[in-house]
Amino acid sequence: MKALLVDNVNNIAVDILNNAGIETVVMHSLPEDALCEVISDFDAILLRNLTYITEKVIKKAKKLKIIGRVGSGLDNIDMQAAEDAKIRVINSPDGNTIATSEHTIALMLALSRKIPMACASVFGGKWERQRFMGNDLYGKTIGIIGFGRIGARVAKLCEAFGMKVIVYSRRKINDYRCFDRLEEILPLCDYVSLHLPKTPETVGIINSETIKLMKQGVKIINCARGGLAVEKDLVQGLESGIISGIATDVFENEPDVASSPLLKFPDKVVAVPHLGASTIETQQKVAKEIAEKVVEFLAS
Repeated sequence: MKALLVDNVNNIAVDILNNAGIETVVMHSLPEDALCEVISDFDAILLRNLTYITEKVIKKAKKLKIIGRVGSGLDNIDMQAAEDAKIRVINSPDGNTIATSEHTIALMLALSRKIPMACASVFGGKWERQRFMGNDLYGKTIGIIGFGRIGARVAKLCEAFGMKVIVYSRRKINDYRCFDRLEEILPLCDYVSLHLPKTPETVGIINSETIKLMKQGVKIINCARGGLAVEKDLVQGLESGIISGIATDVFENEPDVASSPLLKFPDKVVAVPHLGASTIETQQKVAKEIAEKVVEFLAS
C-alpha cells in the first residue's frame, strides 16, 4: 500500500502510516496536471485545502481507494466523481473547531481595535494614537451566519465578551434568537460573522443586494470560505460606508490574493492567508485522526 501526502500535512501522519506498513510519499501542493501524472501509483491521498481532487484527477487514480481531507471542508474534492469511482472520502469535521473559533475572535478584535494598522504604524516609527481609535465588542450585536460546530462555539465566545448573539440558520436554535431569512437578521447586526460551508446555494450569499440590507457601519468577518462574499461587492460596501471594516481569512481566488480588490483598503481590511486551522495543536490532531482512519480503512 502507498499513500501520498500533500499540502503540508503534519508529519505525525507519516509516522502513523509508516508504522502501519504503508509507504508514504510527501510532496508539495500539486496543480491538477502534476497530480494526474503521479496519482495512479497511490492507494490513498491525504491533503488539506490547497490541492484539488478533480474529476480529471480521479479518472487517473486507478488504484485510489480513499481520500483523507485533513480538516473539515470538502469543497476541493469532486465528491460526485469520487462516489462514482467508489473512492471513500473522509474528513475531520471536529478537528479545527477550537482553532477556527478562536481565530474568528482574534480577527474580530484585530479589526475592532485596528491592531494590524497600528502595529504597522509603530514599526514605521510613528505614534498615532488618535488615528487608531477603535470600538468595544461589549454590547454589540453579532449575527452568526451558519450555526454548525464553529458558529456555535463563536457564539459562546462572543457571549463572554458581552455581545448580543443572533443567528441565521435553517434550523431552530433554542439558545438564541434565530432567523431563517437574511433580510430579517442583517439589519440588526453590528458584526456579521460567516460560518457556512461553500455550496452552490451559499456562494455569493453576501453580495450587493444583501449588503444594502445591513446596518450602516457594519463589520464583516469571514473565517469560513472564500466566495461566500463577493469581493467586488464588499468593495462597494466599503466605499459607500455601509461596511466600516472587513476581517477575512479567505479569498475568492486562493492563493492568488494579489488580484483581490480588498487589498486596496489596508486601513479598513484585516487579511490573513487562510490560517483558521493553522495551530500546532490542531494540525497534529487532525493529521493523527485522518491517518488512523486511513490505516483502518486500508486494513479492512
